[in-house]
Formats: sequence, structure tokens, C-alpha cells
Amino acid sequence: MKVTTVEEMARLDKMASEKYGITPMLLMENAGNAVYQVIDMEMGVDGNRFVVFAGPGNNGGDAFVVARKLYSSGGEVKLYIMGEPQKYKGEARENLRIIRKIPLDKEALTSWSDEVISDLEWADAIIDGIFGTGLKRKVSGVYEKVIQSINESGRVVFSIDIPSGINGNTGEVMGTAVLADFTITFGLPKIGLFLFPGADYVGKLYVSHISFPPELYSDPSLEIELNKPIEMPPRLRDTHKGDYGKALFIAGSANYLGAPYFASLSFLKAGGGLSYLATPKSIAPHIASKGSEIVVIPLSETPDGSISHDNVEYILELTGKVDIVVLGPGLSLNEETQDLVRELSVKIDKPLVIDGDGLTAISKEIGLLKKRDAPTILTPHLGEMSRLTGLDIEKIRRNKVDILRKFTSKWSSIIVLKGAHTMIGYPDGRIYINTSGNPGMATAGAGDVLVGSIAALYGLGLDIEEAVRMGVFLHGVAGDLAATDIGMDGITAGDIMEYLPDAMSFIRENIQEIMDTIYYTLTRV
Repeated sequence: MKVTTVEEMARLDKMASEKYGITPMLLMENAGNAVYQVIDMEMGVDGNRFVVFAGPGNNGGDAFVVARKLYSSGGEVKLYIMGEPQKYKGEARENLRIIRKIPLDKEALTSWSDEVISDLEWADAIIDGIFGTGLKRKVSGVYEKVIQSINESGRVVFSIDIPSGINGNTGEVMGTAVLADFTITFGLPKIGLFLFPGADYVGKLYVSHISFPPELYSDPSLEIELNKPIEMPPRLRDTHKGDYGKALFIAGSANYLGAPYFASLSFLKAGGGLSYLATPKSIAPHIASKGSEIVVIPLSETPDGSISHDNVEYILELTGKVDIVVLGPGLSLNEETQDLVRELSVKIDKPLVIDGDGLTAISKEIGLLKKRDAPTILTPHLGEMSRLTGLDIEKIRRNKVDILRKFTSKWSSIIVLKGAHTMIGYPDGRIYINTSGNPGMATAGAGDVLVGSIAALYGLGLDIEEAVRMGVFLHGVAGDLAATDIGMDGITAGDIMEYLPDAMSFIRENIQEIMDTIYYTLTRV
């Protein structure tokens, strides 16, 4: 499903009106009806008690529609009008005019009243129509007090379009925000619903297209999507290991034995055919004894126990025998090895995944990426992205979409920005938001398993763009299966790796169900 920025959604609303004659008044009526339907499905309306908060903008107008529909269907309604009546405009103003004539209990709320607390205690459910997706300033005053009271009430909360207080583009909490049990969003979901911390406030997410024609919500100019699985190529009976790809991992050092092991073995666990690991000779026997399925290639090393620069020609010769190269896991920050990484990054003419210490090396001469002709995939977490871009971590966190688009284009690279709901950006501006995975995966070595998974999906026959986002999805599913069986606390990289075969089987066997429901709490109304 496509995901929009606030500005893109405004453009779609305008197109619906101007091109298709779907008036703003009709869109508001459809939005309010969608919220009503969810309330009716989730808890019923007749005989239940509702407190509705209508803010000063169009979100408040939607709330007026909801209040009217709840009242007309037998609900007991208390409506708080939190905007100055003369400032409502257009269809919100018209719905205020209508609701004023309906004899439900209503009250203006422009300053705090303790009556709100007693009404929240009286209610069975709360309807949050205070702020919409365009909120850009910190929540304060009576709005802050109301939101805090909603969160402390313990009542079921339905938020209209987005939980009030969440920035629709960044997921930032603007001081405080409503903790919703259900959120009903309109047209298409906004990106702030999937970015943290905002994603933690959404609850179960419903989407209503509010009568948009499919041409609008499938518009190719909308370049942000949820990362959904791709059907995997079959494993035919008459095949051999070479049919499932050959990968070279340039990884490891005396102090980092786990990273090369997890990366190279995960390639096999995710379905890859032949895994070659070029690693310092002092640690090669240890890894070979632990992962005997890996073809271990011992390399000469520096006094620090990292790969020495004099291996460059030999490594380049090895790259000619494989389909994809992973450069960086556990290589160390030794300057000679870092120089080797920079030289290899220019000379390797195969798809190249750069991770971990490889990213640190590249960050010092980031312009080298422009010299590459073959595809480049960078897999930074926020700290590594900060080093690569020179930007503050918080600035990146608040502007992930814009920053991904800028630097994927600037570096002609695919970027996997790791974290909760990992984002995958492409040089043409497309961005995918991944929703598989869980907090238990925040553990040492998980990123090494990820790069092995990406390489494996390429080896299985997906093109490099599909392999990257499918590798991210597969990696998350493996973590979720591990969490289901053993719990999130204490998951290790080894656990994630061991569940890769189960994750692949799960995706193959349940792809339609996954496409429809699993990982996407997006129920259409």
C-alpha cells in the first residue's frame, strides 16, 4: 500500500475535488462515516456513551460528523468543541452549523474545566478529533491538558486520521500525543503513522479511501510504500548449489569473530548457494570449525589482526567468481584495512553491500561511491548514517524521508536505514517502510545476519532492488518467529539466523495472507 506525506495527501484531496467532483463536504462526510463504522464494528454504538473532542480545523469537522452519526444511531454523546466557532471554515463550518441544531449534549471548551474528567469517567469510549496530520507546533494549553486526561482515563480511544499530537510527516510527538486504541486514517496512510515514536501511539490502524478512485491512491508519483513480500523463485528439483548464487564476504578481524561468521552463514541459511569468506588467517580456522559449510579463504593480516592491504589483487580476483560481494562486517578500524576498503569499493565491479566498519571507511571519502558502476547498497543505522552524511542523528530521525531521498540520489546507492521500521531508499526517490521485526532484534550481530539475507535473496534470482527489500523483510520475519518461540528478551543474532529457513518457508506458504493482513494492521473500511 502507498503511504503519503501530509502535502501529498492534500494534493490528492484537491485532485478528488477538481478532477472527479468529489467535494470536500462529501469527503468529510465519508471520513466521519468511516470512523463511525469502525466504532460500530469494534464496540457497537447503541446504548454506549461517547465523549467527542472536536478541534479547531478539518479534523474537528470530521468529529462533528462522527458525533452526529453516533447520536443518530442511539449512542449517548457529549461533544466538546475546542475551536472558536467563527474560525471554522468551509465544510467544517457547515458541519458545525448542522451539529448545533441537533439536540445532543455539547459544550465549548477553550479553557480547562474539571467537568472533562467526570465526563471521561462517564464515557465508554473517546473520539479524538483534536488535531489532524498537519500539526507543526508543540501542543500546549487546554489541548495539552485534554490529551493528558484522555491518556489517563483508561477508556477506549478512537483517533481520527492520526492520534492528536503526532506529526504526520515525521512521527514526532509534538510535546504530548493521544495514545489511541484505534486510528482511522483517510485516503492513504500518512508516513508519520509508521515512523517512531508516533507508530507506538496508533493502535490498530484502519484505512478508508473515502471514495477516492483507485487512480488516485495508486498514483505512480507517490513513491513511499509499505514493504510487502515478493513471491520467491521456486527451488526446482534439478538444480545445484551454483543456481542459488555465490557470495563473497570480506569480513572479520582478531577482535570480531562473530560478524564474519553470522554474515557468511546467514547467506546459506537464507537459501544462498555458495558462501565464500575472505578473512584474516589467524581467525580463519576458528570460523571454519564453527561454520564448516562456509568456504573460508585465509588472508594475510596486519599486526592488529585485520586484513592487510596487500590482499587487494587477490580479493579482486575472487570477486570475479561470485555474484555479489559484502564488504565490512567486523573488519576493524585499522587504517591499513580502512584504506583497503576504500580501494576495493571503487574496483569491485559486482553488486556491493557495504556494512559496519566498511561504512566508517567510506564515510571518510564518500565521493568514491560516485565512481562505482555496479549497484551499491549501504546498510547504516542512525549513527552510521550520521557519519556518512555529517548530519546530527536527531536531524536524520526527524527527516528520514527527505534525507534518504537526498543521499540515495547523491551517492547513486540503495540505502537501508536500519532501526524500528527500517526504511529502504532508492536513487529514483522510492522508499519502502518495513514493518516486520521486533525490539528483541536490537542485538549485536543482527545487522550481519541482515547483509547475509540480502545477498541470499539476490542469489535466489531476485533483482538487486527486490533482493534488498525482501532481505530486510525476511530478516524481520526470522526475528518475529524467534520472538514467538523464545520471547523477545535475550534474542541473539544466532537465533535470528537459525530462524531464517523457517522464515523463508513461512513467507512461501503464507504470502497471500501476509499481503492481506500480517504485518499490515490496515483494515479497509
